[in-house]
Amino acid sequence: MKKFIIICVSILLLYFIGDYLYYNKGIYISFSTDKTVTSFTKTEGKKIYVDHGIGKGFEEFQIKGVDMGVGIPGYFATDYAIDKTTYLRWFKLIQEMGANTVRVYTILDDTFYDAVSEYNTGNKNPLYIIHGLWVNDYVQNSRVDAYDESFLDRMIEDSRLLVDVVHGNRKLELGRGHGSGSYTKDISPWVIGYILGVEWEDLTVAYTDRMQKDKNIYIGNYFSTTVDASPFEAMLAQVGDKIIAYESDRYKQQRLVAFSNWATTDPLDYPDYISNYFYKIAKVDVEHIQPTRNFLSGTFASYHIYPYYPDYLNYMLDKEKYVDKAGKINTYYAYLKMINDHHTMPVVISEFGFPTSRGMAQKDFNTGRSQGRLSEQQQGQAIIDSYNDIMAAGSAGAVIFTWQDEWFKRTWNTMHAVDLTKTPYWSDYQTNEQYFGLLSFDPGKEKSISYVDGDLSEWKDTDKVIDTPTSSLSMKYDEKFIYFLAWNKGFTEDDTLYIPIDTTPKTGSNYSQNEDVKFERDADFLMVINGKENSRVLVQERYEVLRAMFRHEVEGKDAYYDPPDKKTPIFKNINLILQTALLDPKEATQPKNNAQTKALNMEIYETGRLTYGNANPESPDFNSLADFHFSGEYIEIKIPWQLFNFSNPSEMMIHDDYYKHYGVENIKIDKLYTGIGKKGEINQRIAMKPFALDGWGRKVTYHERLKQSYYEIQKVWVKNE
Repeated sequence: MKKFIIICVSILLLYFIGDYLYYNKGIYISFSTDKTVTSFTKTEGKKIYVDHGIGKGFEEFQIKGVDMGVGIPGYFATDYAIDKTTYLRWFKLIQEMGANTVRVYTILDDTFYDAVSEYNTGNKNPLYIIHGLWVNDYVQNSRVDAYDESFLDRMIEDSRLLVDVVHGNRKLELGRGHGSGSYTKDISPWVIGYILGVEWEDLTVAYTDRMQKDKNIYIGNYFSTTVDASPFEAMLAQVGDKIIAYESDRYKQQRLVAFSNWATTDPLDYPDYISNYFYKIAKVDVEHIQPTRNFLSGTFASYHIYPYYPDYLNYMLDKEKYVDKAGKINTYYAYLKMINDHHTMPVVISEFGFPTSRGMAQKDFNTGRSQGRLSEQQQGQAIIDSYNDIMAAGSAGAVIFTWQDEWFKRTWNTMHAVDLTKTPYWSDYQTNEQYFGLLSFDPGKEKSISYVDGDLSEWKDTDKVIDTPTSSLSMKYDEKFIYFLAWNKGFTEDDTLYIPIDTTPKTGSNYSQNEDVKFERDADFLMVINGKENSRVLVQERYEVLRAMFRHEVEGKDAYYDPPDKKTPIFKNINLILQTALLDPKEATQPKNNAQTKALNMEIYETGRLTYGNANPESPDFNSLADFHFSGEYIEIKIPWQLFNFSNPSEMMIHDDYYKHYGVENIKIDKLYTGIGKKGEINQRIAMKPFALDGWGRKVTYHERLKQSYYEIQKVWVKNE
């Protein structure tokens, strides 16, 4: 009996050891060495072909894709909180839009792969997947080059993980920076290719090429470099060769392999004055990485290219020659054409898009396409115009960035103003990176608590903060906005209405010198409703975050040398950084002045200016950017939290006095004070009353809504099927 127990325990122990080594460590013994390697994808010239398994053989395949992130409100990306039901619903909507491909950037949790398998199994029209291989941002920005163990070895190891995950043959634990779970669903029949890497840091590429000069050659079974290859390109060739070798040996399959790239490390040559202007110091050219005969599938060039950054051609001396087929100056089309003409392989623009945020950063002044400050209808049109440019330039496909909005994200020109550890818990309309999606997450379980549309039925007597015989002011808030309903007896659109706001006890003024209006309390902000075209929010100069954080870059002056008085009566326009300062383009575009170019101040724009319109998505004249709306003697207003210097409204945290802390520090408040007065009727100081602020912590509410852009794209993509 004892021997029997020992044998049973030994068998179980061997089983668990084998299971662990096989599914957790990827250790295997190949028993099918003679089995033929197959592929259902291939490239010929500049086209991609797919065998859909329906008896027609290889057919040309134009990628019409959507990038998909992993964020939903209330969670960071690394929480991997999306459930299978949500994925299945999204896949259906994506296909109904006319897309045939979803691109993901990294290994997700097992729920995604279960959903792909369930959705595509038995589906005569499957949704294909392009799968990315992520490189950790910390490693890319660290002191090492790309041949360091933390970079190259990790990429190769993760590529093996990726292949096993795609084939439903892995178990991954938490803590590796990607998803986790038991990956038992084989989705390889629908994965058309891999995109290896991310948007390469130009400093990392240049540093690698300098430090590893003797490693510019790689000869592999599936990828080899040309004599012109750089060390960084040879590193990529090695990673690509290893992933193909692993999948060929273990699973007897191959699929398309591409290497990520973007304009910052594009392979094109520019005049010195352009390279100097954009500090362009590195190139990655996949033409230097050639497939061998053993690689059946082939490769394509993958690029992230946006019209507004960086627009090299806009600063060329002869930019007038960069026109599209309609004869208009279109540096985006021209740049895409140059990229396509450079390559002998298919080119896929695997990331392009536009955010519907209120905040903006970067703008293409030729086409008007910008990174933010676009309505949902404008977003759709910009995507369609860019897609047409991409395809007219000869590309083999395009992938829109992105499917869903993501509350957790940050943007370079607003990240100083918010608590980056709490971003998933509120929707920051000033941060453009959160609004690239075609699917919106609006506050409220089924609908938002208020819509700026002239319909006042949502407002109750309990919302009133101020109530007098001649005026009233009601307020409410959610995860995205503070809402106001202002009423003044006899008000018309030609009148000027003042609404002071006091948030912080540290600063403020009871008098606005600009508007010559006085308040009962020290106010930090002043809303001025002055017609449809001239309404705005002003900020007391002491509480202006732009001055505190960027005065040197904008004005060339030290913000802390002579700070504004705490009680200064000057109220200023609220501005936001638009473009980073580089060089004076007038000088930079003159080759003879290369050594004498001078820095240009950062460009700004007024983000406190209010847009008039109807902000109800169900309205036929819906404008997602609308901030206020007139309705007789009533005015409805919605203000994004960050415009009032809230860094984390979920806990009601706001900016403290900048000049006490030399930057942004936060304090908690439990109320603000506000009032209302009409120009010409104010005989004394505007009375101000408290409005309680409780926050909501991590208990966010939201509902999904397809943006107008979704339907605009659907018209084009479904029609062209």
